[in-house]
Amino acid sequence: MNTAHDSLTVQLLDWIVERPRSYAQLLDVWKTTCPRMAIWEDACADGLIDCEPGANGIVSATPKGLRFRREHSPVIDASAPADRAVASS
Repeated sequence: MNTAHDSLTVQLLDWIVERPRSYAQLLDVWKTTCPRMAIWEDACADGLIDCEPGANGIVSATPKGLRFRREHSPVIDASAPADRAVASS
């Protein structure tokens, strides 16, 4: 893991692939008051996540986001499907 920002980005991606999440849920859970750590905004700008239109639109990890997650996670369970891989303990 390169930075705290990368670590938080992986946590966001883990949270998104865990189960379907709406844009409203994402805003509620990942809102920030620190402009230097706008994790979900940066992930969206970097093409790591995508969202259907509207507050109830489903947020998903893009192929680029799944690749980022695999490359930056400490340990990913290789037996899990690529879009549902989880960090193992």
